[in-house]
Amino acid sequence: MISLMPRSSQPSPDTAWRAVMTRDKGQDGSFVFGVTTTGIYCRPSCPARRPNRTNVRFFDTGRSARDAGFRACLRCHPDETRADPLAAAKTLLDTGTDEPLTLERLADRVGLSPSHLQRTFKARFGLSPREYLAARRSTRLKGALRSARSVSRAGYDAGYGSGSRLYEGAPATLGMTPGRFARGGAGLALRYLIVDSALGRLLVAVSDRGVAAVLPGRADRELIAGLAAEFPNAELAPIEPGQDATLAALIDRVAAEVAGQASGPDRIPLDILGTAFQERVWKALQTIPAGATRSYQEVARTIGRPRATRAVASAIARNRLAVLVPCHRVVREDGSLGGYRWGLDTKRRLLDRERT
Repeated sequence: MISLMPRSSQPSPDTAWRAVMTRDKGQDGSFVFGVTTTGIYCRPSCPARRPNRTNVRFFDTGRSARDAGFRACLRCHPDETRADPLAAAKTLLDTGTDEPLTLERLADRVGLSPSHLQRTFKARFGLSPREYLAARRSTRLKGALRSARSVSRAGYDAGYGSGSRLYEGAPATLGMTPGRFARGGAGLALRYLIVDSALGRLLVAVSDRGVAAVLPGRADRELIAGLAAEFPNAELAPIEPGQDATLAALIDRVAAEVAGQASGPDRIPLDILGTAFQERVWKALQTIPAGATRSYQEVARTIGRPRATRAVASAIARNRLAVLVPCHRVVREDGSLGGYRWGLDTKRRLLDRERT
C-alpha cells in the first residue's frame, strides 16, 4: 500500500491532461485535477465523465486542491491510500510464482489490462515486465551459481524449468557457459597491461590463446576492478614493462587498431570467451565493414535468428573486446545510436572516425 504523496515533480500540463484522458492509473499519486464547474477534484484514473480541458486545474496534492476550494470526488476517493498495481506487479516478478507469469496473467493478477500494464510498467521502471523478469532471473542465476553445489540446482533455484532452458537462454547474460561462470573463470590465466590509447586508458588482457579483453576507461584502478569482476576466479597478473617483448608488441597492435591505424583485427589472435550464441553474434559483428552500421535486427537475421533481437542486444552488451569486436557498429532500426557499454560519446567518436 502507498499513500498519495507527491512525487519529485508534477507532470507538465500536457502530460497530466493525457493521463486524465486515458485514465492512466500509473499517474495516480503524481497529481490530482480539479474541475471548476463542479468544484470536485479527482485522481487521474477516476472513472467519471471527462471534463472540458478549459475547466480543469492540476494540483500536486489533494491538500493543494482543497486549499483552492475544491472537494474530494466520492467516486475515486483521491485522498485514500490505494494499492499500487505497478508495485504489486514488480513484487510478483521479484518473488516469483509457481506458474509462468505471462503478461496477460500478470495483468490479471494486478487488475490492469495487458497493454496498460506494459506501457506504464516500462514508463516507471525502464523495462517491460518481460525484460524485468529476465534481468531478475539472470541476477538470481548468478547468485545461485556462486553458492549452489551444482549447475543444475542453480538453474532450478533461479527459475529455469529445465537444464536445456538454462543452457539455451541463460548463457546470453553470463558471458560464458554456466559451468565456467560458476567457477568464475577458474583455471584461466590472464596477463594484462594498461596503456594510453585513442580512447583514454586501455586495459588489454591476454590469455595463452590470444587477446581476451580490451576495456577502455578513465582510471587504472577501475579497469583492474572491472577485469576482476568479469573473471573473479581467474589468475590475473600485470605485465611489467620490458618483461615480455612479444606480448608488448601484441598490445601495441591492439592499441593501433583502437586508434584506427591497423589493417584489421583479423590478424590479432583473439580468445573470445563466450557462449556459442554470443560467439555467433560477435563473429557477425566482425564482418561489418568499417564505416558501415547494422541494426540489431539485421545482426539477428545474419546469424539465422531473426526473432532473437533482444538476445543479440544482450550478447553485444557483453562484448569484452572493444573495437576488435566492433559492437559500436550496431545501431537501432531508426539509425539512432542506442546503447554502448563504454559510453555513447565513445561510440559516436568511433563511428565518426570510421566514416571519415
